[in-house]
Amino acid sequence: MSARTLPLLFLNLGGEMLYILDQRLRAQSIPGEKARKDEWTDVDRKRVMNDIITTMFNKKFMEELFKPQELYSKKALRTVYDRLAHASIMRLNQASMDKLYDLMTMAFKYQVLLCPRPKDILLVTFNHLDAIRDFVRDAPSILNQVDETFRQLIEMYTPLSAGEFQLIRQTLLIFFQDMHIRVSIFLKDKVQNCNGRFVLPISGPVPWGTEIPGLIRMFNHNGDEVKRTKFTTDGNYVIPQREGSFDLYGDRVLKLGTNMYSVSRPVETHMAGSSKSLASHAKENIAPNPLAKEEMNFLARLIGGLEMKEAGGNETGFRLNLFTTDEEEEHAALTRPEELSYKVINIEATQESARQEELARILGELEVAEPRAGSTAKGEDLLALMDGL
Repeated sequence: MSARTLPLLFLNLGGEMLYILDQRLRAQSIPGEKARKDEWTDVDRKRVMNDIITTMFNKKFMEELFKPQELYSKKALRTVYDRLAHASIMRLNQASMDKLYDLMTMAFKYQVLLCPRPKDILLVTFNHLDAIRDFVRDAPSILNQVDETFRQLIEMYTPLSAGEFQLIRQTLLIFFQDMHIRVSIFLKDKVQNCNGRFVLPISGPVPWGTEIPGLIRMFNHNGDEVKRTKFTTDGNYVIPQREGSFDLYGDRVLKLGTNMYSVSRPVETHMAGSSKSLASHAKENIAPNPLAKEEMNFLARLIGGLEMKEAGGNETGFRLNLFTTDEEEEHAALTRPEELSYKVINIEATQESARQEELARILGELEVAEPRAGSTAKGEDLLALMDGL
């Protein structure tokens, strides 16, 4: 596995999370002068996006993230995104957080599968960061944070060889290999089958620097071409006009990683046989993890750079529903197996070592408190998974 995969995984999943939250916040926003105290406004949306992006690109957090390290389990990374999603006044209950994470992971998995060449994963990352830049274009200090991460990516990844990018791609595919969650957008576009597996195209642009398939060249022992043979292919291939830019600003050419929710489309997931899918998730979560202590030590260091935004004064958090209706969200929460839940963790520790020991100790005891069904008030569904850290 590649020790340089984690930053790309985190930033791309984070980009997808911001796309989804922005779309849902816009859909639920009410004009400021008409909004009640418990309703979203565009000012609230901008505040949430700015707070999450500020936390996501925190300098200490990025320094820890960019250290060469192996990928850890889905559970450890999921904990980071739970924490990140609640870094502002927005609150998601457990069912909506599950759905958000499913959408994030399946979108990036599809992008990795479609990359014409392994190095293009970096262009996908740049597309996500370009969009994040646009979210905070009116906040210079946050924009500087994003640009600094951009420079770190350029410095670390552009010198890598094609073989090193291939190893990164394989590491990502191993991470995603057992995830087959059906997503409505992909189903409607016929790029995903009813079993949750993606349909990969056999036509389209070939990787930059390669030729269209259909010609076999034969050479002698001196390296001279002695014969050519042509063959027909089932695909309709084209040569890309130019390579995407790997600079701080530029035309990425590749469209993978851009915001697919910018057009008004429903953001929803369909579970392919709910009990079957949930059972597979449960199986993964209850399986013993041989890297338990190392994984939670990593998580403790990573979370150390994240600071939660506390609501000031009498201000309460705003509840965001990733489902079409509250009833759908409640049903998803009620049908969720206990194995998929996390107990609220409160840790009183001032020293890093004590925090790491406690995290390692409780790894096998993680269970979730069930969300309160029928809760509709803003802030009622605070996901307190990492409260106290």
